[in-house]
Amino acid sequence: MANTSNSPNTPKSQGARQRSPVEVLRQARTQLAELTGMAPESVTSFEQSEDGWTLEIEVLELARVPDTMSLIASYQVELDPDGELTGYRRVRRYERGRADPHRQGGR
Repeated sequence: MANTSNSPNTPKSQGARQRSPVEVLRQARTQLAELTGMAPESVTSFEQSEDGWTLEIEVLELARVPDTMSLIASYQVELDPDGELTGYRRVRRYERGRADPHRQGGR
C-alpha cells in the first residue's frame, strides 16, 4: 500500500534526501558567487527553517590598499529545502578594519 502522508511536492517525499549543513553551506557560497561575481569570505550565520535555510554570507565587494580599507558586504541568502538559492539581499556594507556597529538590543 502506498504512503499517502507525503505528497510528491513535499521536500521529504520518497527519493529526496536530507542535505547536510556542510553541503548546504558549500552550495550557498557557490550559488551566491555565481550570481554576484564576488567570492564569499565567510558564513556568519546559518539557520534551518520550515521553508529551507537562511544564511548570512560576507563577501569582498571592493579591494583597497591597505586591506583594512577594503569594503566587505554581508548578504542574507535564502535557500529552499533542497539547497537551491531562492533569493539574496545585501544587509550591511562596511570597511574590513571597522568594528561591527551592531549592538545587542540596539541599532
